[in-house]
Amino acid sequence: MPQEFVPDDNKSEPPNDDSAASEQDILMLTIVGSPKAVRKTILTLYRLGFAEVNDWSQLQRTGNPKQVMSVLIRRKVSTDDTAPRQ
Repeated sequence: MPQEFVPDDNKSEPPNDDSAASEQDILMLTIVGSPKAVRKTILTLYRLGFAEVNDWSQLQRTGNPKQVMSVLIRRKVSTDDTAPRQ
């Protein structure tokens, strides 16, 4: 199992575009569970002001017939890479 996380020198790495990384941070959140649990979590995150319900993807099937998943992709334009203001 630990070998799965060791880099393979024979595989090429994706190009590193530092200019794009400095301009924009991308965060992808995935919720996996029963349809009821996923919907409830999305609603809870909405009530907390985290994301609009319509920002999440439609429920998608997983390899487990009793589970679904939904994805949220957040893009935040970054002006500075310093620590958060206090």
